[in-house]
Amino acid sequence: MFTDIVRWIVDTIGGLGYSGIFLLMLIESSFVPFPSEVIMIPAGYLAAKGEMNIVIAILCGILGSLAGALINYFLAIRLGRQLLIKYGKYVMFEEKHMQKMESFFARHGHISTLTGRLIPVIRQYISLPAGLARMNLAVFCFYTSLGAGIWVVILTLLGYFIGGNEALIKEYLHQIILLLIAACVIGIGIYYFFQKRNPSKN
Repeated sequence: MFTDIVRWIVDTIGGLGYSGIFLLMLIESSFVPFPSEVIMIPAGYLAAKGEMNIVIAILCGILGSLAGALINYFLAIRLGRQLLIKYGKYVMFEEKHMQKMESFFARHGHISTLTGRLIPVIRQYISLPAGLARMNLAVFCFYTSLGAGIWVVILTLLGYFIGGNEALIKEYLHQIILLLIAACVIGIGIYYFFQKRNPSKN
C-alpha cells in the first residue's frame, strides 16, 4: 500500500514537471498545510533517474517557497491580524497559531524567517508576523530563500541518494528534522551572542 502511494506521488511529480514543483511548493509555503517532503524527495528521485535536472528542480522548489511566503507576507500587510485570524479558521489557522508565530518572531527577530523555514508547522506561517511587522522586503526575501533553500536541498538530495528505499527516507528525515531544530537553536544563540557584543549594529 505504501509503495503504491509513493509510486503515485513520484508519477504525479514527474507528470507535472518543474512548473508542478513550483506550484506545489508555493501551496506548501502558504496557508495550505501541504508537506514539502512529498514534493522534493520524489523530485530528487526523478533527478537520480535522469528524468529531471536536479539544479532546476531545486531552484523551482526555492522559488515556489519564496512565492508562497510572499503571499502570506502581503496578506498580513493587507488584512492585518484580526482579519487573518477571522478568515484563517477556514484553512485550519487559528489564533493560537498566530500567537505562536508572533512569539517566535518576537524572540528571534528577523533571523526567525530563516530558522523558521527549517521547522515543521512554523515553516508555513512564519511569514505572517514578518508581514505584520512590515519587515524589510529585501531582507525578508533573502532570509526566506536561504532557509527554504537549505530545506529544499536536503529533501532533494535525500530523494536523489536514497529515493528507492522508503524506510531509509523515513528514518533519515526524522533525524534530519531533529538536527535542523538543534542547529537553529545553536544558530540563534550565536546570533544573539554577537548582537550583544555589537549593540550598535542592532
